[in-house]
Amino acid sequence: MMAKTNPGRFFEDYSVGQILHHAVPRTVTAGERALYHALYPARHALYSSDAFAQACGLPGSPIDDLAAFHVVFGKTVPDVSLNAVANLGYAEGRWLKPVYAGDTLRSVSEVIGLKENSNGKTGVVYVRTRGLNQRDETVMEYVRWVMVRKRDMDAPAPDTVVPELKKVLAPEDLVVPAGLDFSSYDFALAGEPHRWGDYAVGETIDHVDGVTVEEAEHMLATRLWQNTAKVHFDLTFRPEGRLIYGGHVISMARALSFNGLANAQMIVGLNGGAHANPCFAGDTIKAWSEVLDKAETGVPGVGALRLRLVATKGGAPFDLRDAAGKYQPGVLLDLDYWALMPL
Repeated sequence: MMAKTNPGRFFEDYSVGQILHHAVPRTVTAGERALYHALYPARHALYSSDAFAQACGLPGSPIDDLAAFHVVFGKTVPDVSLNAVANLGYAEGRWLKPVYAGDTLRSVSEVIGLKENSNGKTGVVYVRTRGLNQRDETVMEYVRWVMVRKRDMDAPAPDTVVPELKKVLAPEDLVVPAGLDFSSYDFALAGEPHRWGDYAVGETIDHVDGVTVEEAEHMLATRLWQNTAKVHFDLTFRPEGRLIYGGHVISMARALSFNGLANAQMIVGLNGGAHANPCFAGDTIKAWSEVLDKAETGVPGVGALRLRLVATKGGAPFDLRDAAGKYQPGVLLDLDYWALMPL
């Protein structure tokens, strides 16, 4: 009898150059924004107010950049990471077009690298994913690599292919949304007076606030993004606890960064990221940032900040690694991204 169910792909099921068309297209609505703001303390003005967004040259308030990312990412899970041990990293992420309520998103991935681990039980799969809208326009793209289990321990190792990826996106790689103009930006409505020129490379910011992760909220969020990874739901798959979806940590940290970076309005580039340690329900997430670089964009009133965003569940702020160079045990996330801010 032919099996009708999907056990997910294992490491030996991937080949370099393979194209994965992910189900199921998703039309996003204003409900996504409401739920996103209910799940995270997200307060950036551009994503909260149509009037504010229109004053900045956009047709209305887009869906939060990370909400759009989660929708695109979630579609890839059944084909890329259903049998993953861990999501290891990100690179070359670019937000190319804002996503608005009414847009329909789908995802397509290409396998661009494979490397079997020395234990012979797992391997690393590299994929480049694109999120497309109903007009077949690419709204975002990114690379991620995932450690995936083997089904057959005796399956031969594939030729090792590790893609060469940019460590940092150059400012000219960043796409500023058409029409965006911060020359008449309302700092009072945005919530803070700090503009691009007020930040210095090397500056660190303790975002002060914290949020305790709740089991029900994490599972609601992961279902909202249609992320089916077993480690997030099934206690028999990971008895020590349901692993909190890494994107949940990213969104929580980004929302907490409002206190000190309220004017870092739009995420346009993802240079890299690591989920340094697992997060479980009951952990309290706090965040701090470091300014890594600055650039002008050539668009009226719009500058770009390269930021390191670190989420923690304990330990002092700004304490990232130990003397051996390993992440401190309280570090959950180390994310390197570009954001647009008024000059």
